[in-house]
Amino acid sequence: MYNPYLVTSVIFCVGFLLVFYVFKSFKRKNDHVYVNLPSSFVEKVLSDRVRFYRKLSDSEKDIFRERVQYFLKRVKISAEKGANLKDDDRVLLAASATIPLLHFETWAYENLDEVIVYPDYFDERFDTEAAHKNVAGMVGSGAMNRKMVLSLPALRDGFEQYSVGNTAVHEFVHLIDKADGEVDGIPEYLIPKDLIKPWLEEMDRTIRSIRDGDSTIRAYAATNDAEFLAVLSEYFFSKPSRLKEDYPELFELLDKIYNRTQN
Repeated sequence: MYNPYLVTSVIFCVGFLLVFYVFKSFKRKNDHVYVNLPSSFVEKVLSDRVRFYRKLSDSEKDIFRERVQYFLKRVKISAEKGANLKDDDRVLLAASATIPLLHFETWAYENLDEVIVYPDYFDERFDTEAAHKNVAGMVGSGAMNRKMVLSLPALRDGFEQYSVGNTAVHEFVHLIDKADGEVDGIPEYLIPKDLIKPWLEEMDRTIRSIRDGDSTIRAYAATNDAEFLAVLSEYFFSKPSRLKEDYPELFELLDKIYNRTQN
């Protein structure tokens, strides 16, 4: 016998369960996408793992932590292909984004929506199983526009005690460079116009010396102007005293580009 009340009740229950399932699935999916980590946890990771942070004044440390938290809340961080991404890694990733722009009052990565973390290095097709996987990080284009892909081992290695480079910082510098529409080694988003000419001259001179084998800067910096900016920025933030001693002109220019001389 047809019972309209029973049918209505069944439809209601099915609808409720469907909405509940979708909500739970959505919540589960996003639990570890945008995160709000305790300040004490963030402070511990930064103090223990990030040399750049330890050298800051107390007021700068406050700003740094706030920006790390802001990045974690705003940018989607996705672990893909089985990457065992921990909360410590998320803090290190956000720290990598914060380091280049710390000394600017207005800052943001408006051209970034998501950072995708892989468990290993990959090739140019994002294949982590390829025989010749040698890519540690990449800023996406085309279908991958507004995304960054990072190798988890490379992210962690960048914060090891004796590391002279930092892949994540390298890729965030590419994003800064890209903010004006071109990845060309001239970050118009940051660089004062009066520094463009001396920066280009010093960059061209140093790239020639790298290609001639007369430089201690790693050869990858001479690939093109964009890679030169990213690699030299790694040196600048990871080993500033070494860069200042070996390349004082470059150090002074980067000091002005990243606005540190005003602080």
